[in-house]
Amino acid sequence: MGASKTDLFTKQQNDIALMAKALAHPARIAILQYLVRKNACVCGDLVEELGLAQATTSQHLKELKSAGIIQGNIEGASVCYCIDPKVWKQYQSIFTAFFKDVNTDNSCC
Repeated sequence: MGASKTDLFTKQQNDIALMAKALAHPARIAILQYLVRKNACVCGDLVEELGLAQATTSQHLKELKSAGIIQGNIEGASVCYCIDPKVWKQYQSIFTAFFKDVNTDNSCC
């Protein structure tokens, strides 16, 4: 495996890349959309909602939790997940700044 070249880039560039990687699967986007739509902690409904295997769903939840986008609490025998509002706002502001307005009147290519 090759050496990582992340030290060649700014902290902001690395942070955006890590955030994008966490979002880089349609199942994770579906999970986030479901959690935002429910606007509450969700326990166990995700497997049925996504139509994926429990293990696959758990892996995607693990990735989102590692990125800090969601948080999970143990309630009995299950884990309940919800959006971490602080991190969600952080992602929102970072991506908004990244996708700043571009002058579309000037065609360069």
